[in-house]
Amino acid sequence: MIKSEKEYNAIIVRIEELLSNPDNIENTDSKNYIELNLLSDMVAEDEEKYIPIQTPTLSEAIRLRMQERGLTQKSLSEYLGVSTSRISEYLNGKSEPTLKIAREISRKFDIEASVVLGV
Repeated sequence: MIKSEKEYNAIIVRIEELLSNPDNIENTDSKNYIELNLLSDMVAEDEEKYIPIQTPTLSEAIRLRMQERGLTQKSLSEYLGVSTSRISEYLNGKSEPTLKIAREISRKFDIEASVVLGV
């Protein structure tokens, strides 16, 4: 259990030191491997408790899927059947997709409906 921000920061510095040596990551018999995993687990547990994960915006979710699938705005517009300027508006937050297009984005890109609809 991490007790303070100062302790948290010291642990982060130590994790970074341990990560700088590949043997600490790959050699499961190394005492530094064990230390790295214990400290990483402590930080992950602390972050889950105190740093909530924000729901992504529609723009962020679309950009992530585009990157994962190697899509350009042009190929995305063709895939969804809308203009490239409309895709640009979605990505810049200037407009929201129609319900029909929102359904397609959710289904074709496996993005939760709540993210697509901004709920």
